[in-house]
Order: sequence, then structure tokens, then C-alpha cells
Amino acid sequence: MAFETEVDFGIAERDDWSCSPAVGVGPLRFGMSVDDVVEAAETLGQTKVSDCAQDHAIFSPTWEVEVHRRGAVPSSPAVTACVSRAVGLFCIAADAVHGPRIAYDGLPLVGRDLSELESDAIAYAEAMDVHFRYTPEG
Repeated sequence: MAFETEVDFGIAERDDWSCSPAVGVGPLRFGMSVDDVVEAAETLGQTKVSDCAQDHAIFSPTWEVEVHRRGAVPSSPAVTACVSRAVGLFCIAADAVHGPRIAYDGLPLVGRDLSELESDAIAYAEAMDVHFRYTPEG
């Protein structure tokens, strides 16, 4: 099966964001309030804020912020962010096709063949003498 790119989906231009561990991704910074996330995400597109179901009383109220690209036909959110009242922005998920291109220290992370990403990530870890590991989710 061939890997589909943004061109296959009619997406002509995408933003380039960088990832900084424990700091943020692109204009989004961990700890931001919902209003700050919405304001920062306006560079990419329109936002939709919704409440997350609160299954456990011990958790702070949490919101999900979906960012949809401007001018794109209705599609998956380009970026989804989770924000809690207690800690602010704590999760950022970018869609590999519709979202911004994200890189860590020049290594492209999204919108590419997973086997190439894995190979490049292992090579990066070896060159930088850092550890590379898998989570239970892969």
C-alpha cells in the first residue's frame, strides 16, 4: 500500500512547527489556558472547544480544542489539544496529513512513512548518544 501525502488530499501548503520536549509544539506551550491555546492556534485555522467527559471526580475539568485548517474541505482536525483547569495544556496531537509538519531538532516527525521515521530516529539517537525507546502503544 502506497503512503498518501498531503498532495493526495489536496492540501497545498502546511505550516512547519518544531517540537521542544517539555516546552511545547509550534506556537502551543504546555501549561497554556484554553483561551491562550485558541489564540495561538488561530495561525493555523478555526478552533472548536468542547468539554471532555469527566469520568473520575479526582480529575480537573478538561477541554478538547480542535483546530481545523482554514479553507480546507471538512476533514479531521489538523491539531487536537487537551487543556485542564489544573495544569493547562497537557497534550498536543497533530494529524499527519492535515496538520502542520512537525520536526524535532530537524528530524521530521509527521506525514512520512513510519519505517523511514523509525530508521531516522534510531540513527539520530545513535548520533546524539541518547536513548530511543518504544512505549506500550508502539
